[in-house]
Amino acid sequence: MLAYLQLTKPRISLLFAITGLTAILMEGSLLSHPLRIAALVLAIFMVGGSANAFNQYFEREIDKQMKRTAKKRPLPRGIITPRSALVFSISVGVIGTLSLFILGGGLAAIFGLATILYYSFYYTLWLKPRTPYNIVIGGAAGAMGPLIGWAAASGGVDWIPFILFLIVFMWTPPHFWALALCCKEDYEKVSLPMLPVVAGEEVTRRYIILYSLLLVPLTLSLYFFKGVGELYLGVAFILGALFIAGSFWIHRKKTIQSYWAFFGFSIAYLLLLFIALIFDTLL
Repeated sequence: MLAYLQLTKPRISLLFAITGLTAILMEGSLLSHPLRIAALVLAIFMVGGSANAFNQYFEREIDKQMKRTAKKRPLPRGIITPRSALVFSISVGVIGTLSLFILGGGLAAIFGLATILYYSFYYTLWLKPRTPYNIVIGGAAGAMGPLIGWAAASGGVDWIPFILFLIVFMWTPPHFWALALCCKEDYEKVSLPMLPVVAGEEVTRRYIILYSLLLVPLTLSLYFFKGVGELYLGVAFILGALFIAGSFWIHRKKTIQSYWAFFGFSIAYLLLLFIALIFDTLL
């Protein structure tokens, strides 16, 4: 059972679900229906988990060759057969999408299905092997959580979930490029054109700084929308300052240890940012 959970990349899927939960709470109409909110969050997790499971199914041969994944993921380790992984990916995706349709309506289900198809097929099979900017374009899939959540609560979309989408979208490249810097040799071995492999580490570090400088003002812009107050603004400002400082720090340090540290912080950054939004909304 644990191996199947690993197929979903649970930490990534949980973060995806939290961004969806944040949008549901900010929209506000379901606050008196906690069980429905919980069911929707689970459905969002399942949609993200399906996309990640498909990703591991399609990349199982690549994962066998990479140090980072060969001993960690269930398919390269032989714990789960490819057929079982495929059945699981499809099943979780169908259940998640149907749950979104039943509980949140057609638009939420469409967004959920689009997330699975975009990440699993367009990003994994088409973008990733062909362009060093794969994560810039493919990051749209991982940013869909707020749009799914808002659509499930309201039946439509608004500026707030779109800005949340953009925050995750702009956060994804510096987050992933830090990982790519750590695993550059792995990506070279399997001939995947990640930015550090194609353009070099110096260019990648500069791009991380650029995207960090674009990301932080975007997070602060939420303050100008109704329902976002000083608590979130203060947290976003402090976290943003640390994120930008971290991007300059790795540019100066140029070590694997610094890249791993920034990668880990980037996860905490997004999690804390959305938790701050949740508390700001509920308090």
